[in-house]
Amino acid sequence: METGILVIHPGALGDVLQAVPALRGLHAVAPAAPITFVGQPRLGQLLVELGAAPQARAFDGFGLEALFVDGPVPIALAAAMGRASRVVSWFGARDEIYGRRLRALVPHALVAPPVPDDDTPVWRHLLGTLAGWDLAIPELVEPRRVPPRPAHSGLVDTGHPGLVVHPGSGGDWKRWPAERFAEVIRALRGRHALDVVVHQGPADAEAAQGLRARLEGDAVVLFEPELPHLAAVLGAARAFLGGDSGVSHLAATVGAPSVVLFPPATRRRWAPWSPTAVPIELTGTDRDVARAIEALEGVLGSETARSGLATGPAP
Repeated sequence: METGILVIHPGALGDVLQAVPALRGLHAVAPAAPITFVGQPRLGQLLVELGAAPQARAFDGFGLEALFVDGPVPIALAAAMGRASRVVSWFGARDEIYGRRLRALVPHALVAPPVPDDDTPVWRHLLGTLAGWDLAIPELVEPRRVPPRPAHSGLVDTGHPGLVVHPGSGGDWKRWPAERFAEVIRALRGRHALDVVVHQGPADAEAAQGLRARLEGDAVVLFEPELPHLAAVLGAARAFLGGDSGVSHLAATVGAPSVVLFPPATRRRWAPWSPTAVPIELTGTDRDVARAIEALEGVLGSETARSGLATGPAP
């Protein structure tokens, strides 16, 4: 008996969050067919918490490796596929055998690359891969709102953190220098009563510690929270500042008024889909600091920011 849609995407946090508009589109096309996300377990849990997918399964152990060679299909995999009315696989697009065997199990199966070959925004590319399923591609996608959670240990007990900063990035070449972040924060604090929360993920120790040192310890550290808790903190923040990272995509996804700093090579393709995010393309000059301050001033000074409208200057 067919029960729903399987969506396969084993990518990292930012890659998966770029698929949220497509997940919403799938639900609109087939509201009676629940979506099961197959990917990293912590990202599946996050999507369930955000209401982007009602259920999730771990990619590892699902058995998809059996579809890359001709041979018997494992019973568990055949059963899972037999319950699916449709499958979207943003995985395995370069392997002809995988696509052929997947479609033999589920005729309404789509296999497509997770990122485009050109500079098309990733979220639009993912929606575009579903074009044959009569999905409308929206000009504006509203963010996902998350309910508040109890304050994290050590977090300012306001319920609404002022500025959350994530100084890390997915690669050293994309990371903005800590002294630049500090310049922006000092300028904003000179004009606003603003508490600052520095988020430190598992790979961000150097970036986070470098920023805290330049702020002379005058910031709260949010140390490696679980993703649903991080989402709640970001969703309650007055503003967010970060580089090209999965955390910045999460801030945008949950509607945090966000300023996200991109190197020229990634801004066009990876800018967040949320209208609450202001993407800025870095130039490597002092002007970058001024533009970040200007964008954050627009966020902090605008009553419309919390209602999900875009603010700040054009990149």
